[in-house]
Amino acid sequence: MTNRDPMLIAMWSGPRNISTAMMRSFENRTDCAVWDEPFYAAYLNTTGLDHPMREEIITAGITDWDQTRAQVLGPAPNGAAIFYQKHMSHHMLPGVDQDWVMQARNCFLIRRPENVLASYAAKREDVTLRDIGFVEQAEIFEMVADHLGTPPPVVDASDILSAPDSIMPKLCDALGIPFDEAMMSWPAGRRNSDGVWAAHWYNSVEKSTGFTPPRTNTKRSELPAHLGEIAEQATPSYEALSKYRIV
Repeated sequence: MTNRDPMLIAMWSGPRNISTAMMRSFENRTDCAVWDEPFYAAYLNTTGLDHPMREEIITAGITDWDQTRAQVLGPAPNGAAIFYQKHMSHHMLPGVDQDWVMQARNCFLIRRPENVLASYAAKREDVTLRDIGFVEQAEIFEMVADHLGTPPPVVDASDILSAPDSIMPKLCDALGIPFDEAMMSWPAGRRNSDGVWAAHWYNSVEKSTGFTPPRTNTKRSELPAHLGEIAEQATPSYEALSKYRIV
């Protein structure tokens, strides 16, 4: 492996998971560079969706899909041996070339839809099934599994928060990289690698210094009716991946 040929790790998630904490964990390795949601600016520019800080995200990011894809494939910043990328599955729009995905070591971070929706709605009132990316995540998982001939690694946020000392080494093993104890804790605060949207979304993770025990699970009955319907629609995709999760 040369500095221009890093190990690409694509972590596929949806919003309001522990995806940023996972990015913190990998960034705390001395051999790893990270990229926070590479396709977000292109996604917003293409769809015209009104997200918090939309204009700032588009201005700060790369809106050209081909240019983003080329940079996703490396080289890694500062010649890092591992290039960890936090990807939102719903950013992969229909018709967008996804062949680059097969050049990465793909892994999937899942969370119960009810917990995702309760957290998402607290930050952005308008939410649809596509906004939380469960269906798209399952589609990417199936594409990767078909290509590999075996299921790629899956981790559940609840499992990581409950037993990080057990799950994180197993995830590293599944990815073919040595576990680093530095992944278990990190300094509080914002990072230069954080997307510009951190000002709206990252207030909790900026206070974190490691993985903390999970909060009580949200019950579907506790959600407003329209969110409960979305949770019901997302559940089959969540369950399809959950059966492969690392425990």
